[in-house]
Amino acid sequence: MRDAVGSFVGWPSDLIFPDAETPTRPTHKVGKGISRRIESVASQKEVPGRKLKSAAKDIPTTSGTKSQIMMRLEKMVDESDIMHGVIRSIDFDEGVFGAAHFEIIAKEDMQQLFEHDELGITVIHTYIWYMYVTLMRGTELCNRFNFIAASRINATLITKNPTSVKNDLVDRFMAAGDNTTPNLYFLPFNSGNGGHWVLVAMDLSRLIVYYLDSLSGDWSKYPSMKKTVDAAIIKFRSKKNYRNRKDITWVRVQCPQQNNSVDCGFFVLRFMRDIIALNRIDIPKMYFEEYKSYSRAHLDEIKDELCQFIVDQRII
Repeated sequence: MRDAVGSFVGWPSDLIFPDAETPTRPTHKVGKGISRRIESVASQKEVPGRKLKSAAKDIPTTSGTKSQIMMRLEKMVDESDIMHGVIRSIDFDEGVFGAAHFEIIAKEDMQQLFEHDELGITVIHTYIWYMYVTLMRGTELCNRFNFIAASRINATLITKNPTSVKNDLVDRFMAAGDNTTPNLYFLPFNSGNGGHWVLVAMDLSRLIVYYLDSLSGDWSKYPSMKKTVDAAIIKFRSKKNYRNRKDITWVRVQCPQQNNSVDCGFFVLRFMRDIIALNRIDIPKMYFEEYKSYSRAHLDEIKDELCQFIVDQRII
């Protein structure tokens, strides 16, 4: 499978085995496709960081309707071999997750954007890549915000092998430096089997973990996740010979709430986007005054930004 990284590959879905189990999505049929070389535009040149708020200023968005950039991308997909089951294997910048990472993009992933459907892990990760390239790369924000791949830390994997998940989390902490100054690690956490998304944001220097859930409830819904995160933080600080001056504090943030059964992934992406755009390590318990609630237009903006990014990166 690794030999296919960076290429367009016609590949049977039942022979795709990613590095780690991820939230599930529907299988797709594979048709005949012509293998073609893809090189990420992001890997060819440095893009100076800039505010996310200005990144999509030329993308008109009307709530509930498809924007011009989405219709353009949808037409590109309709006319591509993706519609016949061919997939794309995309290399990410190593800085995104602290190590080499690739994603498999298929027709179903694109349809999640076009149809405003429940988001799978590929769309979550690709938007994270967009934020890294558009806002963070080449700026001091790389020292303030870090991402953890949801494919390595999720409820399904914790149930099967909590020790391995804990060690993966420690390795991610170790890859980012000494963590003695305030910074946040974003973990989009999935409840398993393509279930609910929540955001866990960890400040290792102050031993604070922020929990953002667009549905009611707190981390007590996922006790094994909390136990694994706490154990990883303690092990990391022990390996670094840091003193645990106090207990780890979990804070449930009163964040915007969804009003349907499909928006949790979009909300998690919007949480990360706004925290980074505001450059805030400390997340207010009552969330930010600027974003007390999210309208459909706020979520459409996420989709339009990602559609533009996919076009710019020549992924299709």
